[in-house]
Amino acid sequence: MADPLRIACLSRWHVHADEYAKAVNDSSVARVIAIWDENPKRGAKWAGELGAEFVADYAALMARRDIDGVVVTSPTDKHRELIVAAARAGKHVFTEKVLATTLADARAIADAVRASSIRFTISFPRRTIGPLLLAKAMLDDGRLGEPTLLRIRIAHDGALANWLPAHFFDPVQCGGGAMIDLGAHGMYLSRWLLGAPIRCTSTFNSVTAREVEDNAVSVIEFANGAVAINETSFVSWGGSYSVELDGTRGGFQMLSQRNVRTRSDGDKAWKPAELPPDERLPIPRWLDSIRGAGPTDFGMGIDVALGLSEMMHAAYRSHRERRAIDFGALEA
Repeated sequence: MADPLRIACLSRWHVHADEYAKAVNDSSVARVIAIWDENPKRGAKWAGELGAEFVADYAALMARRDIDGVVVTSPTDKHRELIVAAARAGKHVFTEKVLATTLADARAIADAVRASSIRFTISFPRRTIGPLLLAKAMLDDGRLGEPTLLRIRIAHDGALANWLPAHFFDPVQCGGGAMIDLGAHGMYLSRWLLGAPIRCTSTFNSVTAREVEDNAVSVIEFANGAVAINETSFVSWGGSYSVELDGTRGGFQMLSQRNVRTRSDGDKAWKPAELPPDERLPIPRWLDSIRGAGPTDFGMGIDVALGLSEMMHAAYRSHRERRAIDFGALEA
C-alpha cells in the first residue's frame, strides 16, 4: 500500500475545520501532519490535539517537500493568498466555500489553479445527498419536464442563539453574512440543477443589528427560463432545510431530508420518493483524486467554485445597488 498522503490544515478559523481534519485522519490514505494558523496560539493548540506539527511560517510550509496537499479553512479573505501560494508550490487544495470574498480574488485563484497541475476541490457537500441526487436525476431524464421554479431554504438560529463564532459576523474576513455563508449551498445547488444564471435580485437585512446580513433572499433567473428563490437566515427559530422544484411535467419536494416526495406525468397525487444512496463526501473524493484512485473531476472543481463566486458577487451587488444584476456584465 502507498504511503499516506501528508496534509497540512490551514487555520482553525472556520466552524468546519475540525470536521475536515477528522475526515482526513479517519481515512486510510492520508494524515494531517502539519498545522498553520494566522492565530499562532490557536494553531499550536490544534496541532497538539492532532499530534501534528505547528508551522508558523506559511512560506516555509509551502516550500516543504513532505506536504502533498492543504485543507484551507482560514478566514475567507485570506483564501487568495493561501490558495495561490499552494497552487504555485504544487500542493493539492481542498477549500471550504466560498472561494473568495471578492470576484477579483476568485478569478486570481482560478488562474493560479488552472496554471498548475494540482487537484482542487471546493466543499459542496449538499450535492452528495440522496434527495438532491434524485432531483438532479429527475431533471436530467425528463421526468420533471422543463424546470420552471426552484425554491431552496437553508436557515438556522446561529445569530439568535449566539452559537456562531463572533468572527462569522466580520464583514472583512467573511465578505458578508448569511448569504455568503449558509446561502452558498442554495447558490451552488441552483446552478447545478438549473444551469447558467442570467440575472439576480437580492434583499438582505440584519435582524440582530450586526454588521452583516442575518436574513437574506436572492431571486435568480436562468438562461432556460427557470427562476430560483434562494432563502437563507441566521435568525430562523428551529432552523429549516427544504427544496421545492417544479417542472412542466412534474415536481419534487424535500420538506426535510427524511420527508421527500415527487409527482410526474400520470400521478394524481404526491408520492413518497425512493431515494438513491448518498454519495461520498468531498474530502475522501479529493484524497482519491490525488491518489489516482478516483475521477479528477467530480463536479467540485475550480470552474464551479468560480461560478459560486460570480453568483455571490451578483447577489451582494444587487442588494447594495437596489437593482437587478446581469451576469453577462459582471465586473470584479
